[in-house]
Amino acid sequence: MPLLELRADGLYCAAGDFYIDPWGAVARAVVTHAHSDHATPGSRAYLTARPGEAVLRARLGPDAAIQTADYGESITMGGVRVSLHPAGHILGSAQVRIERNGEILVVSGDYKLAPDATCARFEPLRCHTFLTESTFGLPIFRWPAEADVVAAIEAWWRANQQAGRASLLFAHPLGKAQRVLALLDASIGPIYTHGAVERMNAVYRGQGIALAPTTYAGNAGEWRRGLVVAPPSSHGAPWERRFGAASTALVSGWMRIRGTRRRRSLDRGFVLSDHADWPALLRVIQETGAESVWVTHGYRAPLVRWLQEHGHNAMALETRFEGEREEPAGENEA
Repeated sequence: MPLLELRADGLYCAAGDFYIDPWGAVARAVVTHAHSDHATPGSRAYLTARPGEAVLRARLGPDAAIQTADYGESITMGGVRVSLHPAGHILGSAQVRIERNGEILVVSGDYKLAPDATCARFEPLRCHTFLTESTFGLPIFRWPAEADVVAAIEAWWRANQQAGRASLLFAHPLGKAQRVLALLDASIGPIYTHGAVERMNAVYRGQGIALAPTTYAGNAGEWRRGLVVAPPSSHGAPWERRFGAASTALVSGWMRIRGTRRRRSLDRGFVLSDHADWPALLRVIQETGAESVWVTHGYRAPLVRWLQEHGHNAMALETRFEGEREEPAGENEA
């Protein structure tokens, strides 16, 4: 019996009788993190890393049956031992480590290696089989230094102030927005937030995460001095009109591709991602020492081909949710 197999509802561990990030409602779900393409409602029971309980409950509702485990804590589920380890993606994100009779399989979920004040840093794990994401699985994706990106955002904000226009910064409301707010210099001016961002800000602050002071943008504000942080889905919506003359920008790994900003009708693009870039993907795979690598989400084929050409036993794994795309809908932004 394999440790993990692909079924109609997603990745299933028969020996432990649970799914990892199932696509539908199941009896027992182990959830890597609270983004909607990994945490679906309706399951009878959930297991997640303790730091992620609050954000998962904010997504699933007060009645969801959520069990938590500390990072590294081992739990016996049927015939396997399961533990959750930091993935560095967002608050509470985890890799799932499954062990049976000395065989170890690790499901990465989404991950990044860069340090982030809003979540625990990625922990490399040794295993026999490694299931990795490949959202940015092309050599073109290489992230600039975080400090340089933050400096560019702040310079853009200051330039907009001098020109008398608001600064609208679009970022995923869970994870990316909070990462940016933890980095920005709040002395530049007032920071306003869309309701979706502010709701998640409250959850992060409730977990002791320090963020720049923010004000809900539903009320009047000093728009020409301010920075407004909002989900990408709000760009072009009627909500945006209240700010009058404004400059727009998106924070995303997809800004690394030339032409993306123009196609999205944005004034600026800032390359900052909560996913691993190409060098980080290769580094993590190497550090696992895995004999077999399963690649899912995003650019599966190029990464699998590179791994096979360099002596790895690699295969692509098709899943219903394919991760963040260049033109995502709603909140699924990289």
